[in-house]
Amino acid sequence: MRIFCLFSLLLTCFLLQGQEPKTRMTPNDLLSLREVKEVEVSPDLKWIAYTVTSQDTVKDKPATQLWMVPAGGGEALPMTSEEYSAGNPRWSPDGKYLSFTAARGEKAKTQVWALNRLGGEARQLTRVKQGVSGYEWSPDGKRLVLLIRDPKPEELTEDEKDDKKPKPHVIDRLQFKRDYQGYLDRYRTHLYTFTPGDSTAVQLTFGDFDDSDPAWSPDGRTIAFVSNRSENPDGNDNSDIWTVSTDTPGPENLPKQVTFNAHADDSPRWSPDGKSLAYVTVTDGPAIWYATNKLAVIPAAGGTPRLLTEALDRNVSDPKFAPDGKAIYFLLEESGTQVLASVSPTGNGLKRVVTGEISIADYALAGEEIALLLGKSLQPNEIFGYRNGQLRKLTETNDALLSKFPKPLVERIRFSSADGTPVEGFVVKPSGFTPGVKYPTLLWIHGGPVSQYDHSFHAHSQLFAANGYVTLLLNPRGSSGYGQAFSQAIFADWGTKDYQDVMAGVDYAIQAGYADPDRLGVGGWSYGGILTNYVITKTDRFKAALSGASEALYRANYGHDHYQYYWEKELGLPWENPEAWERISPFNDVEKITTPTLWMGGAEDWNVPILNSEQMYQAMKRLGRETQLVVYPGEHHGIQRPSFQKDRWQRWLDWFGNYLKPSQP
Repeated sequence: MRIFCLFSLLLTCFLLQGQEPKTRMTPNDLLSLREVKEVEVSPDLKWIAYTVTSQDTVKDKPATQLWMVPAGGGEALPMTSEEYSAGNPRWSPDGKYLSFTAARGEKAKTQVWALNRLGGEARQLTRVKQGVSGYEWSPDGKRLVLLIRDPKPEELTEDEKDDKKPKPHVIDRLQFKRDYQGYLDRYRTHLYTFTPGDSTAVQLTFGDFDDSDPAWSPDGRTIAFVSNRSENPDGNDNSDIWTVSTDTPGPENLPKQVTFNAHADDSPRWSPDGKSLAYVTVTDGPAIWYATNKLAVIPAAGGTPRLLTEALDRNVSDPKFAPDGKAIYFLLEESGTQVLASVSPTGNGLKRVVTGEISIADYALAGEEIALLLGKSLQPNEIFGYRNGQLRKLTETNDALLSKFPKPLVERIRFSSADGTPVEGFVVKPSGFTPGVKYPTLLWIHGGPVSQYDHSFHAHSQLFAANGYVTLLLNPRGSSGYGQAFSQAIFADWGTKDYQDVMAGVDYAIQAGYADPDRLGVGGWSYGGILTNYVITKTDRFKAALSGASEALYRANYGHDHYQYYWEKELGLPWENPEAWERISPFNDVEKITTPTLWMGGAEDWNVPILNSEQMYQAMKRLGRETQLVVYPGEHHGIQRPSFQKDRWQRWLDWFGNYLKPSQP
């Protein structure tokens, strides 16, 4: 018996030596994950192009490459160099060229480039001094439509020294700033047509308006686009679908307005016969961002629109006509998933085409082939093919990296809030989870507030699970995916019903036996940070908090962030209705915070300015509470520099570890 035991032990050691040991995920590993995006199918249905973004830790910035993979399965091939970032992949209609946008060179502007699919160097197609922000091929492949901003005087001069001189910002617009864009001026983005080989592009649209989302008609004679050409574009959130002829360009070639809805209409897509346009519309404008996005179709020449998903009460996006015109595909957000659905142009026959515990971020149609950018709870987005009811995984961008780590357990949970409202969410448990053991637990709140946790890969909770935490990813009221009433329940009333919902989720986890009530942490970014502020001003149950890019004293943000229109619609003018602004400002309850709190944000964030975190930090410091402020220079609402991303994740682990795992080394 002893000999047999010794033999078994030696055999086990031998087998373990032959296996790659499973390790614990670290911030460095999280930084090594690559992001797959932008899926496009070639006209011959043989190839799928996409982009892959990785974090260049040497240059300390993200880098994006074009890749393509055989639609029938096979080895994925990189198409562009790692020396520059490429985006917006498009196939020429004949399938010979794969085009993209890139700024190649230290001072270069973004231009359109084209690669011969058979090989060779990319060829630069456009040479626009101020650069190109978007483009699409005409159906015959002879022209491009370009999105180009009006040139500034310094962009037209040849004096490089003059280019470096700072210029004053001259501001006269109601909406005068935007995160990532800076101060807004009167230099507008318009549509141009361009024939490869020509030296200049031909301007199609004009005026003191911005134009976007161009779509060629099947015959190539008309372009549909989106623009807010109302009397006061900065004072509303309207946008309409317009069309413009490509035959006689010039200022006299006036665009034709197709939709007349007073609220947002966007994402126009032509029917194959060129007679109709499918688009996304908002019919309940006063609900602002809580409103449900609906699918509509309208005659391309103008007329009465038909709502196709009026009774669905779920957000839709990215409509596309089937090649035969008998169906319109779209992405459907519902109950912790995002699936591919379709409906006939008459509004009948709604179908959920590709479903399951999945989240589809993008898709492309070509004949019978559907290419999907699809993620799951334990798998970041990858390229999948779908044909004849069969789903095929085509890329394995992160599989090798993730195979090194034990997989956490992800479960969907349902519970009732204090007033009986049903709430859903997800719980992420560490690998090797032991029932009956109480784990330190993090309530990690999503941004928005109108968004949802779904069956996509949530990297932060993977990192937390690897470090021994249970993470709660909940969809409280205010979230999308559960109907407009559920989202709109917090209108002008932040931090009440959504607070009740997340606390009910914490109680659910405690009663289930896996959340340690004495080791609770809370955190989030954007609205996740905002709701964190409400949580820590209303309860002392949490031992540590992280508030990232959050808001505090709301009237201080008026004119400083870029949400003036939405603030006014939800709370009224701050000098006319100050009570509404002050009632929901967490800063007014800052003295109630006893939870050690880490405040974070980007120094250049005009979405949720760092001013808020500075005020909360200053108040807590004055009160003698445990707190710290971390500001990332040069960063906006999202932290993009790889070294800063790593720093942020490590600070999260250190902060929570200090207060939720004090006995551990």
